[in-house]
Amino acid sequence: MGFYEERVLPRLVHSTCGAPVLSPWRRRVCSGLAGRVVELGFGSGANSRHYPPAVERVDAVEPNDLAWRLAERDLVPAAAPAGAVRVPNGGRALIVRSGLDGQRLPYDDGVFDHALVTFSLCTIPDAVGALQEARRVLADGGMLHFLEHGLAPEASVRRWQRRFEPVQRRLAGGCHLTREPPALLDAAGFRILELERTYLPGIPRFEGALYLGTARASGASGPEE
Repeated sequence: MGFYEERVLPRLVHSTCGAPVLSPWRRRVCSGLAGRVVELGFGSGANSRHYPPAVERVDAVEPNDLAWRLAERDLVPAAAPAGAVRVPNGGRALIVRSGLDGQRLPYDDGVFDHALVTFSLCTIPDAVGALQEARRVLADGGMLHFLEHGLAPEASVRRWQRRFEPVQRRLAGGCHLTREPPALLDAAGFRILELERTYLPGIPRFEGALYLGTARASGASGPEE
């Protein structure tokens, strides 16, 4: 990565993805998380303040060192393991940066209760591969929680997305505007349980087509939600 990707882009993402307008959506996507969670694309920790009390540990997958340092600035050190942090004001969840690449997770099969991914499937080079890895490390019946932007439902908006996507990819670290999260989840072997599609108010629609929901590995046991 060059200077822009290493030093500038993480600060831009920290500012935009940490915007207050996204807080209600982050709270909703984190609802129901519990136990041990793997978060793909942890970034600078915008979700961490919304983890429910039932979350015990979050294994943060984040390749960018500056993004992690920005997260540490807003979190508090934990006694152990080394480098672990916690959410301020009595947060229970232990947060450990223990992965750098969502496409190759350094975990055994079936060790996580939940997986979380927000505004990352648009950028991960092999999004299906990353989701397959998430599926692999989820325990039987474990769920994936997702909040992503992507392909808009209206043809008129999709035309603008295709026009702007080359610029978006250059300026936003490879971010795509036209990926469709449900199709990625299906290709990775997930079954969507809940899905809400809408637009984020206050920004152009070609940037703000949102997908919020939960999914479970196809064939996994567990009650339907």
